Amino acid sequence: MKLKLTEIPGSIVAPQGFKAAGVFCDIKRLGTGKGSDKGEKRDLALIVSTVPTTVAGMFTTNQTCAAPVKVCLERVRKNRVQTVVVNSGNANACTGQQGLKDAREMVRFTEQALVLPEGSALVGSTGRIGVTMPMANVCAGIAEAAVGLGSTARHADQAAEAIMTSDTRSKQIAVEFKLGGKFIRIGGICKGAGMIQPGMSATGKRLGAMPLHATMLCFITTDAAIEAKALQAALHEAVASSFNRITVDGDMSTNDTVLVLANGLAGNSRITHHASRVTPHAQVFHAALSHVCLGLAQMIVRDGEGVSRFVTVRVNGAKSLEDADAASRAVANSALVKTSWHGGDPNWGRIIAALGYSPASIVEERVDIGYSAPGSRKILWSLKRGQPTSVSFKELCAAVAPREFDLHIRLNLGQGSALMYAADLTEEYVEFNKGDVSDPTSLGG
Repeated sequence: MKLKLTEIPGSIVAPQGFKAAGVFCDIKRLGTGKGSDKGEKRDLALIVSTVPTTVAGMFTTNQTCAAPVKVCLERVRKNRVQTVVVNSGNANACTGQQGLKDAREMVRFTEQALVLPEGSALVGSTGRIGVTMPMANVCAGIAEAAVGLGSTARHADQAAEAIMTSDTRSKQIAVEFKLGGKFIRIGGICKGAGMIQPGMSATGKRLGAMPLHATMLCFITTDAAIEAKALQAALHEAVASSFNRITVDGDMSTNDTVLVLANGLAGNSRITHHASRVTPHAQVFHAALSHVCLGLAQMIVRDGEGVSRFVTVRVNGAKSLEDADAASRAVANSALVKTSWHGGDPNWGRIIAALGYSPASIVEERVDIGYSAPGSRKILWSLKRGQPTSVSFKELCAAVAPREFDLHIRLNLGQGSALMYAADLTEEYVEFNKGDVSDPTSLGG
């Protein structure tokens, strides 16, 4: 079944039956931290469906996961929610029993403010680790947001701003497509610029060789009618090819979360899950959700802290998928490779060194390394079968000069392939993250 997507405005309020709000309640404290705005930046958001929704989630596999993640893991299993409350400026991570109590109070107070049944709210937090939540401010913000809910693009903008920390711009998307004669919409917002190499699972537990790595948060709404297992399967697939394929600095946050709420108001025939096959309608929904997730994930890398280059690392010909993944991550996270990208240096020596110390099987005499424009099949090879080509240094420098380019690595050992969406490492990243201990207000999350 062919998918025709139309991008539309409104992000999380574009689907029928969703409202949002974003308010300032001084969670971070005015003038402090490394955030996107030290003034009166909105720092608490509500996303609300007018009817109960099916829900799916993917969460950090960091072993020190934050209190909001623990609360969501408890509640997502019940599959029926109606709202999400999100704050920036405080991660509520590594805050012990008090943090867990505060996260539970956030969902309880939200349900009370919106007159919803117990279990209807989920929670997300992002910001500095190890600081207890200013709950008086949080509750005041929830109360204000509850009366300010709306379904205009302005309301979506406010919510998208409220979840930002070191982001320089909001990240939003919405699409519309037809399924079974009904128009369905999917909208999303996300945040993230540093502490980015998510490795999320549905349970928060690592599956296989997941990477051990500011937080990324993503909230997606849809008016599709879809059962919980089908929604979780679609989200798992979408995250695997988007958020779990990005890196800015190789660090996994304590708070990484992706949530999808589906309220069914589009009126389509309910999309169901089958263990042995994926139905045509489920395939279409998977593709649309993957488009939304990939668009948002790439926005995160492009807005990474200090980033000046967006590089797609493409590994082919590995012995296995696991090897391809390991090789692509080793290159994408190498500090030496990333700094050479920043300097416009096509330094294949650093790339092959990273491949060599990765867990992947590598035979030096078979490795090819080249560059191209994004998505282009015209590759300028710097290395073939482990030996430098006759392509001039000047030509190679021109290939890596643009803000965005693809790095092609062929290991020529098998059929395994993988890619990573990566960023360079700049002086600005170091300056932003080092802080000044003599001025605590300069310290980030």
